[in-house]
Amino acid sequence: MTEHKKQTAGKAAAERYSRQTAFAAIGQQGQTRISAAKVVIIGCGALGSVLAEMMVRAGVGLLRIVDRDFLELSNLQRQMLFDEDDLAANLPKAEAAARKLRRINSQATIEAVVADANHESIEHLIEGADLILDGTDNLHSRFLINDAAVKNRIPWIYGACLAASGMALVVMPAGRPCLRCVLEEPPAPGVMETCQTAGIIGPIVGMVASFQAGQALKILAGCSEAVDRRFVTFDLWNNRFRQMETDTLLKSDCLCCGQGNYEYLAGRGSLGTVSFCGRNSVQVRPKEQHPKVDLKKLADRLKETGKITLNEFLLRLALDQKEITVFPDGRAIITGTSDINEARSLYARYVGY
Repeated sequence: MTEHKKQTAGKAAAERYSRQTAFAAIGQQGQTRISAAKVVIIGCGALGSVLAEMMVRAGVGLLRIVDRDFLELSNLQRQMLFDEDDLAANLPKAEAAARKLRRINSQATIEAVVADANHESIEHLIEGADLILDGTDNLHSRFLINDAAVKNRIPWIYGACLAASGMALVVMPAGRPCLRCVLEEPPAPGVMETCQTAGIIGPIVGMVASFQAGQALKILAGCSEAVDRRFVTFDLWNNRFRQMETDTLLKSDCLCCGQGNYEYLAGRGSLGTVSFCGRNSVQVRPKEQHPKVDLKKLADRLKETGKITLNEFLLRLALDQKEITVFPDGRAIITGTSDINEARSLYARYVGY
């Protein structure tokens, strides 16, 4: 880049972030830190899509978006980054988000990773990160992030929302408590409500994501002393906001931050097959690694089976009351059933990897 181009780019950046740098707590020094930061978002649904846009607009230098899912019509009510064109393009959420974010800020580096963040992959996915943001929709994934972040001494910000309520917690490097101090064990299957049974309204997503993003900017700008270390809960419908001091939540014998026993990172609860939250869908993941699936060849093999939609990111096979979406890494999401055994059977019959 020539000196003139560097000066032009510098002036453009100064103008782009001028309102943010005018905020004294961030200033130019904080903005320089933000622009050099690498942030990983795990999950790009409701919370994750809002967080991704906020991070890119704030000027984060590199954003890696990890998501295993694709867009559905019901997502548009609360997943603010996406629109009907993204849905019509049959794009995975990570790729749809990346394309939109590059149009928002062409100076940011956006990495879309269409993959399952599991105990085998997560440490590679967060390698080099300055911060991890939680955009997932289940406790198993969050306990996995918690293990990986605590082990690798990376700050991370938990967030969750359902109906009109939400909660959030910042976990700092080598800091305590961690998420497992607060939520020691996952509830039994079927005990917790889901967004399908309890519903969810868009404003609670914005409220929780805004809290997460605000704490993220403090960390990235080098203002960790300003981070809210309390466990925060929101009840938007009943107008309640609560902050619980973490000293009361700290467990000296916590398996994760107290004993360094990272059992979710070691594979606890990891399944090749998992039901999606409130979706009547099941993800099937091959138990063994294999070369990238040739989706075009698979489409040719299945062309007499049902209606096929194909692009470079996914293959979708429509069956009678069922739909199978296959990704290049061999994963498939079977929609129209929550029965894991039925999903496995359909995967074996039509995909066969």
